[in-house]
Amino acid sequence: MLVPTDGSELSTQAIHSAVDFAKAIGARLQFMHARSSLPLSLTGIDQWVNPSTLDELITATREDSERILAEAMAIAAAAGVEAKAEAVVHEVPYQAIISAADQHQCDLIYMASHGRRGLSNFLLGSQTQRVLTHASQPVLVSR
Repeated sequence: MLVPTDGSELSTQAIHSAVDFAKAIGARLQFMHARSSLPLSLTGIDQWVNPSTLDELITATREDSERILAEAMAIAAAAGVEAKAEAVVHEVPYQAIISAADQHQCDLIYMASHGRRGLSNFLLGSQTQRVLTHASQPVLVSR
């Protein structure tokens, strides 16, 4: 079962729920965190950014990803559920999620819904919605 996480409170709740579900059915978990190469878009301002600042931003992004996955692994370990974790650098999270599910031959994607509504959903979209519409595996959305 693939469990993508972004480190948010809602994702952490989904991790707890996925761990309980996996324990009940005897499933293994594959946690994943998709991060961009930089924590923010620097398009157009790269000529004003010190290269050491870019290195610091990349390091901070990697460390945040490691922390998020370590927390997920600790939750699974506390419940006695077998799990693995990986961080993926990808600019399009939903594509990274689908690729990870395919690569690990997961039977199910278990993820949080971030519940965007109205105009923000229309403008920003939802990674969960995109996974739902593009994944070939079943997707269980935790609210």
